[in-house]
Amino acid sequence: MRIAVIGAGAMGSIYGGHLSLNNEVYLVDTNQTVVDHVNANGLLLQENGADVKYTPKATVSTADMEPVDLIILFVKALFSKAALSGNKNLIGENTYVLTLQNGSGHEDILSEFVKEDHIVIGTTEDNGAVLGMGHIRHGGTGRTNVGMLVEDKEGFLPKLKESFDSCGFDVLIHENIQQLIWDKLFTNVSLSALTGVLQVDMGFIAANAHAWTMTQRLVHEAVEVATAMGLKFDEEAILEKVRKTSEGSPNGCTSIRADLRDGRKTEVDTISGSVVRAARKCNVPAPTHEFIVEMVHAMEERS
Repeated sequence: MRIAVIGAGAMGSIYGGHLSLNNEVYLVDTNQTVVDHVNANGLLLQENGADVKYTPKATVSTADMEPVDLIILFVKALFSKAALSGNKNLIGENTYVLTLQNGSGHEDILSEFVKEDHIVIGTTEDNGAVLGMGHIRHGGTGRTNVGMLVEDKEGFLPKLKESFDSCGFDVLIHENIQQLIWDKLFTNVSLSALTGVLQVDMGFIAANAHAWTMTQRLVHEAVEVATAMGLKFDEEAILEKVRKTSEGSPNGCTSIRADLRDGRKTEVDTISGSVVRAARKCNVPAPTHEFIVEMVHAMEERS
């Protein structure tokens, strides 16, 4: 397949590197220095204690390129619309767009660029970190979970799986991918959102009675919304999972907390904000999530 990976951070580099083994891959990024380095030296992925070199093509401009078969978004969710708008030449009638980004509701933006039956959403269990220019540590590996919003009439998902698996990934196709995405979302809309607003370590949430009361309320509202969407979850089991995550990483720092601490925009609109949007569609109240979204945005706009 002809694949464009937009975003040359840790995850974009991991997927772009591996997929270049058996596909025509273009790594698209706005950083000219990174692009030049990858084209001159390749990508080094630290895997199993050794550096492995991969050679995807890299570019800052896709203006002269033909449409690709697949676009994979690996930018922060708040930049998704700008990333797709700036690379419209890559999108043709038969182009699919895959998001493995954190959060939920990405299809609301993707549907502005491709038809609903050409949107693939999912999660990845792989993780990585940037060690230096063109040098990425490929940490834990796991499944790439994918699914579609509607029936896959053209049989694209099996082709995606075959292509990805041949390059070292482990793709699992889900009939109801939203169930998996929301299962992961519950921890983010409670633990991540609250540690951001409170500017505390993850362990504080389970240890503090007031913080835990807010967590319970956030989880309850999110479960109510998910139920209205036709999804099935055990609220007590979710709370126990969140508690264990909090207690298991007492000094952990979530992405929303780090972004607010360092003066960056957060991905709250695709985390807590996705619950708010889904709640409005389903006519289910979610006032605590609405408050969290407004609070995070207010904190983003502090001088």
